[in-house]
Amino acid sequence: MGGSGEVGSGGEAWRGRYYRLEEVQRHNTSQSTWIILHHRIYDVTKFLDEHPGGEEVLREQAGGDATENFEDVGHSTDARTLSESFIVGELHPDDRAKLQKPTEPLITTVQSNSSSWSNWVIPAIAAIIVALMYHSYMSE
Repeated sequence: MGGSGEVGSGGEAWRGRYYRLEEVQRHNTSQSTWIILHHRIYDVTKFLDEHPGGEEVLREQAGGDATENFEDVGHSTDARTLSESFIVGELHPDDRAKLQKPTEPLITTVQSNSSSWSNWVIPAIAAIIVALMYHSYMSE
């Protein structure tokens, strides 16, 4: 489904142009390479040969959401500015939920709902026991 809505002004002619996820997913070839970053659609076809990380990095993400990988790399301000020139539209709001991934902690920790008092009660009890033992030892 092509763009809908009004075209914005200036360098943001893509504003208001929405694409469905199914359409973005079809652009996964070297002849047409689209990626999604923060719900914006980028046509990076002409940038494949110029990408500092190599063409393959972009091709692996073609037709899908590359937001996490883009942020993990830590792109420079210049790279972020350059990327704006490749925006062709936005992911349709109805399809944004399809990109959401369940957030699971990578590291298992103690229950996060445990109250903060337990963080000081156990050391306090240990300190009182040590103090009583020391007092008992010194009084003999």
